[in-house]
Amino acid sequence: MTAAAVPAASPATTGEAAGARLARSRRNAELSLLLLAMVLVAAYGATVEANVLDTVTPDFWIPAAVLGLVFLGLHLVIRWLAPFADPALLPAVALLNGIGVGFLRRYDLAKAEPDQRETLAVFAGKGGSQLAWTLGAVILAAVLLAIMRDHRSLSRYAYTLGLAGIVLVMIPAVLPGRFSEVNGAKLWIIVPGLGQLQPGEFAKLALLAFFAYYLVRKREVLSLASRRVLGIDFPRGRDLGPVLVVWLISLLVLVFEKDLGTSLLYFGMFVVTLYIATERVSWLLIGLILFFGGAYLAYVLGSTVGGPFANFYDRAQIWLDPFAEPYDRGYQLVQGLLTLGTGGLFGAGPGGGQPTLLPEVQTDFIFAGIGEEIGLFGLSALLVVYLLIVERGLRAALAVRDSFGKLLAGGLAFTLGLQVFVIVGGISKLIPLTGQTTPFLSAGGSSLMANWLLIAVLLRVSDGARRPVTGGGPVARPAGSPPEQLHGAPTEVIRP
Repeated sequence: MTAAAVPAASPATTGEAAGARLARSRRNAELSLLLLAMVLVAAYGATVEANVLDTVTPDFWIPAAVLGLVFLGLHLVIRWLAPFADPALLPAVALLNGIGVGFLRRYDLAKAEPDQRETLAVFAGKGGSQLAWTLGAVILAAVLLAIMRDHRSLSRYAYTLGLAGIVLVMIPAVLPGRFSEVNGAKLWIIVPGLGQLQPGEFAKLALLAFFAYYLVRKREVLSLASRRVLGIDFPRGRDLGPVLVVWLISLLVLVFEKDLGTSLLYFGMFVVTLYIATERVSWLLIGLILFFGGAYLAYVLGSTVGGPFANFYDRAQIWLDPFAEPYDRGYQLVQGLLTLGTGGLFGAGPGGGQPTLLPEVQTDFIFAGIGEEIGLFGLSALLVVYLLIVERGLRAALAVRDSFGKLLAGGLAFTLGLQVFVIVGGISKLIPLTGQTTPFLSAGGSSLMANWLLIAVLLRVSDGARRPVTGGGPVARPAGSPPEQLHGAPTEVIRP
């Protein structure tokens, strides 16, 4: 056969080959970063044992190996089901999750009797339980990736998810205190003998899907301005209805669930999603005025009439002056501040702190407990990892071609960042203490599963955003995904 008879490669074939090479490159980068993360987790575990036990047992590597196998399984699922997904998300989350398991193992060693520490089973205590929860959470994330082949399919169930989210938020509020209250906040469903579940962790995902769908439908109306003040366009009065409804719900959460952090989380994620949809700074200003006005009203009512506002008033008083009662109401916050101060710049080293002196160090105050041992520099590194996850989520929101995906990914990324801010702000006395958990670090199955589901959705959105357009035609979509006309054209942007 002559050279002239050789058929030329079609543009579609060339594009598919380039796309396949790009997918392999990203997944290989993800695998390399994942292995590096597990090496760091193993090194952390070895250092903990060296400081606590004065030796390194032959089993120090087992938690990191188990986590590595679990995350490798999810990596293979991503390679198969979401080959174009962001390669930095899984390694970053795996590192945080691994550090959390390692610190909980360190907490178990500190609580054990000195003569029993070397024989403490790897799968015992809080550390072993967190390993089991990690396995369940990662499997749940993999199942979601398998079921949800296109993020836009969530919009089909937007109203159902919205209703489910409201129900999940309200369940702890209507339950008796013995079935829902922990440390003054009613955020839990407590089943005696079986454990406890925090439904609000799942509610935020369901509500965000509903918010994204609703705002895609209503963004043109909500973007209309009635007057311009100091260069800022403010919306019409009759368009304030949705914001006032969510504000009222957040106040009800503040009153009946007695938790400022949860109230701030729900209201904040709606207002920011609204801002992403409309690009109106006025919505942020209105949201800040409504939230801080409501919080101040709750504080004033708590100081005068008590009742359902009394708990918030007490928390605010502790926040204003925790050293007024350092051995009573302010004990937890004071111990947290002292723990962070003891850590200094470089910390006492993994395993060198005293986590048993800090109440709730395995949940609410795990960031302070870790900070005592890795110092300000180490905590800054953890915050950078969180920032990386948020930035990658926002990048996926900017790159994805449909408005629903933009709002969904942007809202999820902001919510994760806001939750970290609420936790770090509480333990550092920037804002009143809350009952929120630190994502991927704190002990607890509901928080871990909900946040891994959040990452699965971000992976799916980033896969859709990074999937190349082949042959000049429309973006390739999995079979059964909703038609484009329901969610805007492939190149549609947020602004109306």
